[in-house]
Amino acid sequence: MHIGVLTGGGDCPGLNAAIRAVTRASLERGWSVTGLHDGWAGVLARNGTPLTIENTDGFLDVGGTLLGSSRTNPLRTTESYAKAASVFDDMGLDGLVAIGGDDTLSVAGALAGDGLPVVGIPKTIDNDVPGTDVCIGFDTAVETIAGSIARLRSTTMSHHRATVVETMGRQAGWLAALGGLAGGADFIAVPEQRSTRDEFVAHVQRRYEQGRDYSIVVVAEGAEIDGLEVGEAGVQATDEFGHIVLAARSVGESLARAIEGATGIETRSSVLGHLQRGGSPTTFDRILGTRLGAAAVGYLAAGQRGQMAAQHGPHIEPVPLVDIAGKTRPLDDSYLDLLSLFA
Repeated sequence: MHIGVLTGGGDCPGLNAAIRAVTRASLERGWSVTGLHDGWAGVLARNGTPLTIENTDGFLDVGGTLLGSSRTNPLRTTESYAKAASVFDDMGLDGLVAIGGDDTLSVAGALAGDGLPVVGIPKTIDNDVPGTDVCIGFDTAVETIAGSIARLRSTTMSHHRATVVETMGRQAGWLAALGGLAGGADFIAVPEQRSTRDEFVAHVQRRYEQGRDYSIVVVAEGAEIDGLEVGEAGVQATDEFGHIVLAARSVGESLARAIEGATGIETRSSVLGHLQRGGSPTTFDRILGTRLGAAAVGYLAAGQRGQMAAQHGPHIEPVPLVDIAGKTRPLDDSYLDLLSLFA
């Protein structure tokens, strides 16, 4: 058998562990593997490289993806989708492993729905792919956020100021919630729960009145804050999957200005941005990527096309791609109680 593997969407630590495992598990069966470059763009361009133990083994602890990535969407037109579907015949592929978030996996699901031998692996630092307990890259990103907050706290305390830390998180607050809790933030705003400008102002003011003369506020980029004027994200160009660039909202900077204006307390903002995507993967993400990669190849070997390898407790189990297509997993409600407890 000859299989292909690709990584699509935003990069994250742990992808190379999955690519390495796909390669090793395939070669162990006597199969050949082609790494398709830059996600679905590589599929459309028929751009791939043979993968071996030698050219994948040295990347286990390296962030990003050795195959490159893109946000190319073959579902945009019937022509591009037909081009993607014909890659199996054109490149002699007997199977395809698509590693990505909800967008990449939605394309994989469409191909699988048409009877093509495609399986998926969930990765996204947003941790919002349904059907799995956790996605590749999330654990490392949470560590990065918590570590960044710890560094910001020392300068925030030294200058008796407030700092607003903006994390990624378009529709789901996993990063802000877990990164903020682990970093010791004293107020956290997530997309799943609307808040108000006045709540933030009152919180910071109350801390200072109680003698705690600093504050660390964490806000997800997609959080909705009533009464806060933010930039118009709608004027920004969208990617091929229709996602608006949220950086233009500048929710962190806008909130910092609002807090300082209302309280007179010096308030700075820190947008963590793509720092959250970088760095060496944690041991958890290395093992997760390895387990999911090996499982995905196992599904192809067993003829279980159209499945996503998912972690359920201690087990890796198949979940139909059709069940997760176009869906987002929000932050679990149990975390909302914790956010209130530590506010």
